[in-house]
Amino acid sequence: MASTQLYSFTLLLILFSSISNNFLAAKHGSYSVSRHHHHHHGGSHHGHNQAPPTNPKLQQAYIAFQAWKRVIFSDPNNFISNWVGPHVCNYTGVYCAPAPYDETLTVVAGIDFNHANLAGFLPNELGLLSDLALIHLNTNRFCGVLPNTLSNLTFLFELDLSNNRFVGPFPSVVLSLPSLYYLDLRFNEFEGPVPPQLFSKGLDAIIINNNNFTGSLPTAFQANISPSVLVFANNKFGGCLPPSIAKLADSLEELLVINTSLSGCLPPEIGHLYKLKVFDVSYNNLVGPVPYSMAGLYHLQQLNLAHNKLTGGVPDGICALPNLKNFTISFNFFCEEGWVCQNLSSKGIAFDDSWNCFPEKKRQRSENKCQAVYKHPVECSLVQCGGGGGGGGGGVPFAFPPVMVPAAAPLFSIAPSPSNG
Repeated sequence: MASTQLYSFTLLLILFSSISNNFLAAKHGSYSVSRHHHHHHGGSHHGHNQAPPTNPKLQQAYIAFQAWKRVIFSDPNNFISNWVGPHVCNYTGVYCAPAPYDETLTVVAGIDFNHANLAGFLPNELGLLSDLALIHLNTNRFCGVLPNTLSNLTFLFELDLSNNRFVGPFPSVVLSLPSLYYLDLRFNEFEGPVPPQLFSKGLDAIIINNNNFTGSLPTAFQANISPSVLVFANNKFGGCLPPSIAKLADSLEELLVINTSLSGCLPPEIGHLYKLKVFDVSYNNLVGPVPYSMAGLYHLQQLNLAHNKLTGGVPDGICALPNLKNFTISFNFFCEEGWVCQNLSSKGIAFDDSWNCFPEKKRQRSENKCQAVYKHPVECSLVQCGGGGGGGGGGVPFAFPPVMVPAAAPLFSIAPSPSNG
């Protein structure tokens, strides 16, 4: 892994236009699906009229890119218009670097087609690009399934296929990539269960929101993995947020589980996630109280609990968190909040407590609706978790209708790029 990281870092230096803001920004909580990059050439600048390269790696790359060119059916921006001749390091979107195993050997190390608006599919010949460290295809119109030949990409470190039209079951080929560290599949049309092996690969970022995945979230996270970003939003998972989430305490900074039919209660173990900056479980079927342990999330900046069926009081300790910037509890059944919470707005903190059961406050639920919920108090130890596919759990009298909602968290946007067709 260390050699692959060095290889990727070298490539990032070559790509001076910062095409690789995915992984670096994941560590700083600032990356978004809307990335804009200039179209420019790769690391080598040979003229097209020179002799073909004798480098067998670049010869294989030429075969791969010409095969890909044949199955790109729409290129309104003329992105690949210079994919002519054998000097692939001059192709737009292609980046070359010294091989990690031989500094004298130039190889194709990165592909950046972000916002190119290309339509087509991925050919089997992409498996010839065995030295790739980065693949960024964000915001195109690629469709179909991923070729199994991608398993040859043993150095692949970042894979961003977001904002495309890929289909089929979870692309299991990614499980065979030994160096993969960053995976972004958001805004595609993948479906079916997510294999549990994904969560034991040691990825830093798993971003799979806005697909049609079903099943359940992992019930037992492992202590030997260290993701900093997990984004599951707008899928059909169901189930509960497991207490084993606490095993990710030393790494997890952003957890977005919006609109995934989560049920049950929030486990107290959430309070162990001391590095957490963004926590969004809005638009689910959560019940019961907010664990007071969350008052220990010192680094928390964005907290969104809206559109659930949470009850009880809002812990003042949460409202007093020193880094809190945005706290949303609207459309629940909270009935008590202390002085600290009531004065958040005066401190410049965005706070929304509308449509709850706070007496003497405007824009709240009716007394009848509040009483109907509090007549049936929730005992979290007895609440059953719902299965995947959108079902609610025990103790949840109703389920919210499916919606497609963006995260209310500017640190990480799950909204599609405006340029996505």
